[in-house]
Amino acid sequence: MSSPISELPIRQIPGDYGLPFIGPIKDRFNYYYTQGELQFFKARIEKYQSTVFRCNMPPGPFMARDPRVICLLDAVSFQTLLDNSKVEKKDVLDGTFMPSTSFTGGYRACAYLDPSEPNHATLKGFYLSLLSKKHDLFIPLFLQTLSGLFSGLEDEISAKGISNFNDLNDTASFEFVFRLLCDKSPLETDIGPKGPKLVDLWIFCQLAPLITLGSKFIPNFLEDLLLHTIPLPFFVVKSNYNKLYDAFYKSAGSILDEAEKLGLKRDEACHNLVFLAGFNAYGGMKALFPSLIKWVGTAGEDLHRRLADEIRAVVKRSGVTFTALNEMSLTKSVVYEALRIEPPVPYQYAKAKHDFKIQNHDSSFLIKKGEMLFGYQPIVTKDPKIFENPDEFVPDRFVGENEKLIEYVYWSNGRQTEDPTVGNKQCPAKDLVVILCRLMLVEFFLKYDTFEVEIGKLLLGSSVVFKSLTKATTNHS
Repeated sequence: MSSPISELPIRQIPGDYGLPFIGPIKDRFNYYYTQGELQFFKARIEKYQSTVFRCNMPPGPFMARDPRVICLLDAVSFQTLLDNSKVEKKDVLDGTFMPSTSFTGGYRACAYLDPSEPNHATLKGFYLSLLSKKHDLFIPLFLQTLSGLFSGLEDEISAKGISNFNDLNDTASFEFVFRLLCDKSPLETDIGPKGPKLVDLWIFCQLAPLITLGSKFIPNFLEDLLLHTIPLPFFVVKSNYNKLYDAFYKSAGSILDEAEKLGLKRDEACHNLVFLAGFNAYGGMKALFPSLIKWVGTAGEDLHRRLADEIRAVVKRSGVTFTALNEMSLTKSVVYEALRIEPPVPYQYAKAKHDFKIQNHDSSFLIKKGEMLFGYQPIVTKDPKIFENPDEFVPDRFVGENEKLIEYVYWSNGRQTEDPTVGNKQCPAKDLVVILCRLMLVEFFLKYDTFEVEIGKLLLGSSVVFKSLTKATTNHS
């Protein structure tokens, strides 16, 4: 796919940061308002004739962090962000901005730690051990959750003719995560049915400096002033967060006991558990499942028929098991393709540990120690030198010999072909996410033949409204 780095011509990294203070604000307005996110990057790739260039990334001034980055917007240079020997991931989860640790009990959550920090291995090991112990619950618990979600879809369509998938998905996702970690429903705690809303506001207040509301009713300059100049304070969501924390602290006693045996403070383990459950797991499912349904829904009846045929044949033979899921080549490919075309986490940041060279497809570049590197995955995973028709959703893209291309599906802060360890920053639940996406499709097409959806845009991901839902003539589940 690319030449050895020693054979590529060395090129000075194009682009600039503009004047102090003015340059970052100009780039921020282009990013949010004048050009928009995608065009912001595409215009610079075209201008500089390079997928590696310099610019400022929001939020910029007043946020107490240098906004200057080097963009890596192809499948080759992006790999640098995954190489722990070259880059550091300390406090860069949100890039050129970091929320106050007040949002996480005064602790830096594991996601903000670099693997070189002592506590990272302990916390990441805690996560991996926890998921391993819960492995046998993944399928039955998620199937139970999906049953409620699908019943809600059917009831709403029957009553109103349409159904908002996002609301039902949020409820189901939080229910699954809480049950998985705490062995009880959130309805059995003081959270009650408010879990998703509590987490949504908590996440919004942390990420507000990095988003745009896209509202026609708020002038751009006013939104910029309100969201991108001063972080929202923790006290806005303090009571909400305390409810979440207390529910996990009271309900996840055995898990917290295990954390203490590993040497973690009980309150630190609980704050990290809330972050894992709310920010990582629920937040990821909130964006990913509507995206999956959106792409499958808009692909049309032919794909629906092919998925239903494959799923029903395998389930009839083998049931719904991990082995059966792995036999469904088209279903697997559809999930990988959804992760490729719309990665649930679009950004990756890292800081250079030392001077080194990187390369894209046709040049090499010198990176200096301390420089911030940035990758925008929705462009990276559509690299036309890796994927044919990269902007199209191709359901069988990863079937057969082409399955090897999953190496370039970087959604999990790592290659799809690699595994999360205590020594890397790859999502500890990477494999679980893929399994749940497959299960979503399997259960759906055991019950239904086809469906129609209407698509919109939300602050986090896509809105999906079901307009029709055709039940299978025979229930195969």
